[in-house]
Amino acid sequence: MLIDKIALILMIIGGLNWGLIGIFKLDLVALLCGGQTGAISRIVYTLVGLAAAWCISLLFRQDDTAQQPKS
Repeated sequence: MLIDKIALILMIIGGLNWGLIGIFKLDLVALLCGGQTGAISRIVYTLVGLAAAWCISLLFRQDDTAQQPKS
């Protein structure tokens, strides 16, 4: 599903950002979007948080695509 891919992309962005924070003390989202309290940064942080909540559903979803024959 498209929403699954979007959520995973946002999670990758969030994970890489947290890695940069942990290793280099560099918040790339804040740097690119006008600081941690900037409106755009808050939107990005919110979207990453929503994506994380969506990705929880991926843990409990059964993968039926692997069992269906390809046509």
